[in-house]
Amino acid sequence: MVMRFKDLPNSGQPIAEHEANKIMHIALPIGPNILMGNDVPEFMGKTNERENRSKISISAESREEADKLFNGLSAGGEVEVPIADSPWGSYFGMFRDKYGIEWMIDYDPRYKGKP
Repeated sequence: MVMRFKDLPNSGQPIAEHEANKIMHIALPIGPNILMGNDVPEFMGKTNERENRSKISISAESREEADKLFNGLSAGGEVEVPIADSPWGSYFGMFRDKYGIEWMIDYDPRYKGKP
């Protein structure tokens, strides 16, 4: 699924012509996970490269898998939120890997790896 800013019916925000083709939402199912992405146009207030990146979110099937993914993928990177029990009931962490890609790893026992 791909939705561009120009495809929004009456978004309430004027979309500059040079940003009309930017991606508002894109989703690619991969097994039990969904790879999602988006562009961030100027009207949303963030215009630098580091802030405009989307995050890759992985729903693990167990705490052990979440730890393995988090520790392996974050090695050499910058941990933003250490993986731990979250206030909303899941086991969650966020980091930027050594290549600058942002990740969210989540295990929620209520869903067992299903987004």
